[in-house]
Amino acid sequence: MTTDARHARMPVVFLGHGSPMNALENNRFTQSWAHIGRATPRPRAILVVSAHWYTRGLAVTAMPAPRTIHDFGGFPQALFDLRYPAPGSAVLATRVRELLRPKPVVLDEGWGLDHGAWSVLVHAFPQADIPVVQLSMDRTQPPAHHHEIGRLLRPLRDEGVLIIGSGNVVHNLAAMDWGGGPDTVYDWAQRFQEAVCAAIAEDRPETLIAFESLGPDARRAIPSADHYLPLLYVLGARHADDSVHFATPQVTHGSLSMLSVVIGAHGDKSPAAN
Repeated sequence: MTTDARHARMPVVFLGHGSPMNALENNRFTQSWAHIGRATPRPRAILVVSAHWYTRGLAVTAMPAPRTIHDFGGFPQALFDLRYPAPGSAVLATRVRELLRPKPVVLDEGWGLDHGAWSVLVHAFPQADIPVVQLSMDRTQPPAHHHEIGRLLRPLRDEGVLIIGSGNVVHNLAAMDWGGGPDTVYDWAQRFQEAVCAAIAEDRPETLIAFESLGPDARRAIPSADHYLPLLYVLGARHADDSVHFATPQVTHGSLSMLSVVIGAHGDKSPAAN
């Protein structure tokens, strides 16, 4: 994949994916993902970094037809019946490995698309006709490593590739309040989300790389790093002159942030309405 004059620089997007049930629902979050998809120039391919592929070492999917992975339990059969039959791309997988050298990257033939990928893509790109590749996150590495991987992948934006990080800025399932309604927000969750948004708006990635230094709010918001780290890939792929738009900056059920962030959107119309 090389730069092509027909492909303007792509944005880079973080999507707060929340419950797998969003794949079946029509709500403010899924409508936002659909809007982002419509407002984005058609990608040549999509690279997804999902909270749900958290591995030892790095791997990238390289199969021609990635399977839809139903990596959850206890949901209605309709969710298990859903498929997102997008093609894969060995070409993009090889390009990712090339950009990340000398870091070893396995060309994976066994994973597919987990719900961090397909539950948002089914709304953003419902035709499933754009090649999709997933990159795993190396759980043995510190936050700075994940930001650096995003920086190394930055050239893909000029090659027609849409980079998507899929997770949640605040993701504390054990603390969720199911009795107070979906718009319940804990003070600490709101404070942490606002601190993250301020650091993104002010282009202070070092603050978000060192998120553990943000104190008790960070420890509550991120009891494990898997859902937070995809944001660092997106910030790593950012250019200094990129615009920033925040979408659906809501915390639901106390401790689950559905914030999405679009960086480097095209034109005057933001694809991410607050």
